[in-house]
Amino acid sequence: MKVEVRIGTLVRQIEILRTGANQFGVRDESAQIDALEVAPNTYSIIINGRAFEAVVIPAAEGILVRCGGHEFRASISDPRAWRRGRAAVFGAEGQQEVSAPMPGKVIRILVSAGDRVEADQGLMVVEAMKMQNEIRASKSGTVGRIFVREGQAVAAGEALLAIH
Repeated sequence: MKVEVRIGTLVRQIEILRTGANQFGVRDESAQIDALEVAPNTYSIIINGRAFEAVVIPAAEGILVRCGGHEFRASISDPRAWRRGRAAVFGAEGQQEVSAPMPGKVIRILVSAGDRVEADQGLMVVEAMKMQNEIRASKSGTVGRIFVREGQAVAAGEALLAIH
């Protein structure tokens, strides 16, 4: 999953990859980073061979990270969130198909045809590269036809369901 991380005035685009149970790798152009969740909200992190322990605390705006006797306020944005929210901002009307953002396998379908959904509500879960990604509604409406079934492989851009 690609995200934008902001710590003070520093802004970085990174990619987070799940490498095992509670284990993550981070692709960043300036550092080699590996992380392991050792307790709830506590991570053992190796950055370019140096080990750190970080405690991540949800805060009113973003997160608070405590590491090495210092505290950092950070925010993490998923660029896909802006794209998802764009339809609500611009008032998407009519039928809209929700498509798979990446190739993967449909693990769970959270709605049924005829269900009323709100913008940003979870519709289904697609597993890609051992990560489960919740596919959310881009607008409020009624679920029309569902084009896939649980266990089905899907291609990037393939229609998953329609919302009226």
